[in-house]
Amino acid sequence: MALPARDQLKYWGLAAVLFFVALWYLGNIMLPFILGGAIAYFLDPVADRLETMGLSRTAATVVITICGILIFIVAVVAVVPTLINQALALIDTIPQLFRDLQTFVTTQFPSVSTPDSVVYKSLMSLAQTVQQNGGQLLEGVLVSALSVINVIMLLVIVPVVAFYLLLDWDNMVAEIDRLLPLDHAPVIRQLASEIDATLASFVRGMGTVCLILGTYYAVALMIVGLQFGLVVGFIAGLVTFIPYLGALIGGALAIGLALFQFWGDWLSIGLVGGIFVIGQVAEGNVLTPKLVGSSVGLHPVWLILALSVFAALFGFVGMLVAVPVAAAIGVLTRFFIGQYRGSRLYLGLSATQKDKD
Repeated sequence: MALPARDQLKYWGLAAVLFFVALWYLGNIMLPFILGGAIAYFLDPVADRLETMGLSRTAATVVITICGILIFIVAVVAVVPTLINQALALIDTIPQLFRDLQTFVTTQFPSVSTPDSVVYKSLMSLAQTVQQNGGQLLEGVLVSALSVINVIMLLVIVPVVAFYLLLDWDNMVAEIDRLLPLDHAPVIRQLASEIDATLASFVRGMGTVCLILGTYYAVALMIVGLQFGLVVGFIAGLVTFIPYLGALIGGALAIGLALFQFWGDWLSIGLVGGIFVIGQVAEGNVLTPKLVGSSVGLHPVWLILALSVFAALFGFVGMLVAVPVAAAIGVLTRFFIGQYRGSRLYLGLSATQKDKD
């Protein structure tokens, strides 16, 4: 005999409370395991594809691990130092950019550029603020990140956890499936399948889109000769998961920098703008339809809210679990709405009358 609905709700609620309490108190300890699990989940389709090509699960995991280590070494040696140096240089250059903007405004609009005008005071105040606090902000972010994600976690624990989880992923899923309560196993499998589809679309699909577009923007802007092209490409790729925002922010930043660097060279400025037009066309017509699909199931506003709330409550670990929790809540909400619309509470007397007729 199945447990009453009230008892089931009590047990599932207790499990949810224990999960959030553990996340609150053990966040830093759980961090390498959550990171390792996220990496294993992201790479599981790659391992499955290698298995269909004839490799064993162990061989596929080893190949993926070697490729990941090589990519990590290249990133640390070639990309990360350049990215940090360009970010620091951009912060130091911003005051000069504001002075150039002030000169332009003074020349074109002398009525609003007097020392007593609001525009003049705002530009000077913003330039001084960025120059004084920009470097300290970046340094604080780096120091905080290193204090949370220490070198041992990055270089040892996370890869080891990811390796073993990826190696045993299919076995773990099968074992969890065997432990499902028999009365509710079909419904749980359906909900888990929908959650996995949502996560696969967003995490794997949008993650790949962000990586491709960020790389494209950075390489293309550096080929054109734009200063800080790597930083602009990194920023544009990072926020691509929000529709149109990545191209809008990256394009505005890149074109703004191009206007100061290439003023008068309209061909170079046009090339910078064309890079983002091509990127937006490729994202909307090729990358997103192919890698993400027509419906992700995670509304951007809901995603931003989940990231903000979980980051405020649980820090960096909260940001990692925000997306899967948001996906799960979204799927469960749609499920309960479907149940509600088929219930007597929603249908009311009209359904009762139809049944009698």
